[in-house]
Amino acid sequence: MKKYESRDIRNVALVGHCKSGKTSLAEAFLFNGKATDRIGRVDSGDSVMDFDPEEKARKLTINSAFHHLTWKKCMINIIDTPGDANFVADTHNSLQIADGAIVVIDATSGVQVVTEKVWQYLNEFKIPRIIVINKLDRENSDFYNIVDNIKATLKINPLVLQIPIGKESGFKGTVDLVKMKGYVFADDESGDFKEGEIPEDGKDNAARLRQKLIEDVAESHEELLEKYLEGQELSAEEIGTGIKKGIQNQSLIPLLCGSAINNIGIKLIMDAVAEYLPSPIERGTVEVLNPKTKEDIKLEPKEDAPLAAYVFKTIADLYAGKLTIFRVFSGSLNADSSVYNGTKKVKEKINQILQLEGKGQKPVESAITGDIMALAKLRETTTGDTFCDEKNEICFKGIKSPNPVISYALVPKSRGDEDKMSTALARIVEEDPSLSMRRDEQTKESILSGMGQIHLDATIDKLKRKFGLELETNIPKIPYKETIKGKTRIQGKYKKQSGGKGQYGDCWLEIEPLPRSGGFEFADKIFGGAIPRNYVPSVEKGIIEAMHEGALAGYPVVDVKVSVVDGSYHEVDSSDMAFKIAASMGFKKGFMECTPILIEPVMNVEISVPEDLTGDIIGDLNSRRGRVLGMDQGVGGQVVNAQVPMAEMLRYASDLTSITSGRGMFTMEFNHYEEVPAHLSAKIIEASKNEK
Repeated sequence: MKKYESRDIRNVALVGHCKSGKTSLAEAFLFNGKATDRIGRVDSGDSVMDFDPEEKARKLTINSAFHHLTWKKCMINIIDTPGDANFVADTHNSLQIADGAIVVIDATSGVQVVTEKVWQYLNEFKIPRIIVINKLDRENSDFYNIVDNIKATLKINPLVLQIPIGKESGFKGTVDLVKMKGYVFADDESGDFKEGEIPEDGKDNAARLRQKLIEDVAESHEELLEKYLEGQELSAEEIGTGIKKGIQNQSLIPLLCGSAINNIGIKLIMDAVAEYLPSPIERGTVEVLNPKTKEDIKLEPKEDAPLAAYVFKTIADLYAGKLTIFRVFSGSLNADSSVYNGTKKVKEKINQILQLEGKGQKPVESAITGDIMALAKLRETTTGDTFCDEKNEICFKGIKSPNPVISYALVPKSRGDEDKMSTALARIVEEDPSLSMRRDEQTKESILSGMGQIHLDATIDKLKRKFGLELETNIPKIPYKETIKGKTRIQGKYKKQSGGKGQYGDCWLEIEPLPRSGGFEFADKIFGGAIPRNYVPSVEKGIIEAMHEGALAGYPVVDVKVSVVDGSYHEVDSSDMAFKIAASMGFKKGFMECTPILIEPVMNVEISVPEDLTGDIIGDLNSRRGRVLGMDQGVGGQVVNAQVPMAEMLRYASDLTSITSGRGMFTMEFNHYEEVPAHLSAKIIEASKNEK
């Protein structure tokens, strides 16, 4: 039997920029909740949450990690998410199953670019949240400056619940503005504290901020506002009730503070999580889809309802198999049973239900509404699937992964590893939906795409460690294409006599351009039987084969229309092959008479940068032959929209990091093809001929 109910669960995501201390906060939570016997350290590589070898080597969170603890009779499920722009897609994915969030902000750096990005995600998923200003023990930390920075950058007015006692190395505790008490913490990282009076030098400031707190809480709660306006004093309990309600309807965003690495203030933050953040029941309905009618359904979080669970993450392992991680939104699931996958329309046998504990797992008897659990070695289930009752089918709305921004062409170091590479990459892509793998039929390259250079480098390292696969990486070739700007009428004639039956095919072709993305059109305009009907398909085949490798630089030909208008044939010597060759010869010759040009892929690019760097970004885009289409106001900065040739964007991920010191992010997707400037076209054609 479970020792907790759904109303006791708190599914809390820790989000924010990398190095803000999210993982350290998770470690302090686990220690204080007696889930671990020490506070793990990211820098020393003994963190419970950052257990992956790639994470230890890079000293940053790459994958969302999960653990749990009990605090104030609540089961707190921690979701420790990545804060590096290369891996923030995993954060986006994990937020689908969170009921609340702690936004961790570095007291020395303030709101940084990934914090701004995840703030948008929290708004997108309408997740109640609290803010924690961390690292107040650090040199140059300033609580009040960071509060002002939060207001200006995130465009919010946070509800300050705590202020620090002491500054920098002298930071030793916090003042609770609800209870108007001071808490001084032990300096032994135990998290223990003594309750006392507010220090004399902080009383006036605390009184001023408490008055502001009461006003803000009253404004978000009708009954409290009425009482406040009547001049009645609000009790600590009433203020707490108002805060909880304000968080849940997202009219209030409380702000707390501490030092995770020294365990100062963390127990009070944990109290706030248990008291204020919503349970799965309090979070309310979630919108799902009826797969038969395609209509939206409001799903109620009820323990006695049919099962409704969403698979949001998969972990692949060569030896242990797949670990499927899911969140129960309604109903329950028991071990030693089966589960119906409504997405794949199959039943899966389950033996154990596993509760996640960082790297490890422990078997449990059941999963109830609100639980985040895992199942091992499911055959059919993948990320994005829905578990449901077979008689009450529903479907969770999958989240589209962001478009990759950087690609590598992969080549196995060992010749016999092609099949191994295919299998390993399929597993890795299943584990990380922000990766994509494809075979470029034009360039004959295997292309791995991801969210940044560190993302792809970590993936290559993982492929070597997990699957023993060593790969060489190259910059992908640009899939240029060839087309024409002019028209022509040309004869294609093939005549061969070498004793016996000869070969004869003769066709006249009209070649003209189509609009961009027009593809290929073929028209049969033969009259009077100049070419027998049965040979016309061979003429078309000959043209299509010739288009595979253009006469200009060997790239595929697109956006042309070819009409066969005349020709002649021989009763004995004509054949399908002869007309195919004649058409191919005629097209290649005619193509060069139609003002052939190279065209290149152009990408839609959206770049989020701090306001002060907008000019640098626009200047850089201009140097890349980019066209700036406009700018929008983003959270804490500008969003620059532009179109840029793909050839100029292959190294942009690392270049943007350099230009913005890691404060910029971008997304990119294909938009259209357009003509390559003449001076560049000549170089590309020359390089292609030399390669051949």
